[in-house]
Amino acid sequence: MFRNFKLSMLSLRVRIFLSMIVVIIVSSVLLASISIIQFKNEAKEYHIERLERKENAVKEHINFVLSTTTYPLSTENLELIFKDKIHELAHIHNIEINIYDLHGKLLKSSKESFSVDKISPPIPEYILKLVRSSVEKRYVDIKTINGIKNRSSFTQIKDDKFKPLGVLNLPYQEDDGFYEKELNSFLIRLGQVYSFMLIVAFALAYFLSSYITKSLKTISDKLNETSLNQKNEKIVLEASSKEINLLINGYNQMVDELERSAIKLAQSEREEAWREMAKQVAHEIKNPLTPMRLTVQSFQRRFNPEDVNIKQKMNDYSETLIQQIDTMSAVASAFSNFASMPAQQNETLNVVDVVELALDIFNENNIVFEREAPEIISKIDRTQLIRIITNLVKNAIQSIPEEQENKAISVWVKKEKENVLIIVQDNGIGIKEEDINRIFEPKFTTKNSGMGLGLGIIKNIIENYKGTISFETEYGKGTRFTVSLPIINS
Repeated sequence: MFRNFKLSMLSLRVRIFLSMIVVIIVSSVLLASISIIQFKNEAKEYHIERLERKENAVKEHINFVLSTTTYPLSTENLELIFKDKIHELAHIHNIEINIYDLHGKLLKSSKESFSVDKISPPIPEYILKLVRSSVEKRYVDIKTINGIKNRSSFTQIKDDKFKPLGVLNLPYQEDDGFYEKELNSFLIRLGQVYSFMLIVAFALAYFLSSYITKSLKTISDKLNETSLNQKNEKIVLEASSKEINLLINGYNQMVDELERSAIKLAQSEREEAWREMAKQVAHEIKNPLTPMRLTVQSFQRRFNPEDVNIKQKMNDYSETLIQQIDTMSAVASAFSNFASMPAQQNETLNVVDVVELALDIFNENNIVFEREAPEIISKIDRTQLIRIITNLVKNAIQSIPEEQENKAISVWVKKEKENVLIIVQDNGIGIKEEDINRIFEPKFTTKNSGMGLGLGIIKNIIENYKGTISFETEYGKGTRFTVSLPIINS
């Protein structure tokens, strides 16, 4: 598995290159092996044929001696017949000659006289049986002594009436020096030729692998550049390979299909955007309705025609209602103009005052507002800033159970370097651990009512200003949201 993994990590170009080199090396090894086997077979056939030729020549000479001798032709007379002739025969044919009787006992040998022993070992019985049982009345015994192969032929000596007289033995030692020299010379020449071929193969393999993979590299680069979000170009290339042309045609067809899919996807995204926008518009319109309802209810409870400040209170209530109505109008205008909800209308303002004004509409005694300085001036959209505050405070109020005592919501505004921080903290039920990663997801909510778009929308507003929103929570103890907005100077 590890080898397959390592091989799969190599590029096609490298694999083609290595494959061609391996083919060259394997073919050279195979050719060398076949040559060695061929040389050995030729040497073996040469020694077999050479022994047969010598044996036939010696037998003809022996038959000539037998036909011209004055001794009666019998096994007992073989020693007398070849007493002097055997050395002459061995010298003429350049081979050792041994003559045995039919029972395997040595009668005469061409060896020096001191080497011929009366107790010389006889021919083994199994060899005699093989000689007698064979059609040619001949057997060749092969033995390897000290790494050298020795052949020894045994054949019957017959008289003119084909009656067996004895057994002729011709020991023959194979000498492969000539063939080994020829083999070594051939292998050296083969190595030289294949060394040159290997160098040529390296160059050729590199060229061919580069040529073959050039078209594939073009296709690979185009595939890497292919994206659903852009106009993709087709490959205009006529490759020399039918398979690569099919691959190019497949890629071009994929580009056409991708373009059609992109059009369908864009249409689907527009439809989804419309649906999402409708939900957001409904949510954004619903947001101002809550403070408007609270304002009207507060006015209804506290209205006193005889109050000396009745005119001022009426103006304050009216200003709050008008402000929320303007927010809904901005949402409706943005929706009708296919713009963001609502479009940013940045103005230079005091962030502290706007936050404090946004908190006034809640009329909650348990909301505590703290500020680091009376003024933190920035250029920002008033409506969107109010939306951020009202969403966070509204979520804080809803996170505290109605039956809970000592309800507390704290809002801080302070400056930190080039950012303004708005912190909203409550002592409500907090956020469960499994919900922490989903808190900013659209349409996710832990409340029984609501569409779950509030935090997602204000997160988009904050990020449009290059700001951040984060939170810390502990389930059962409360949550702390921190909004950081860069101070944009006019």
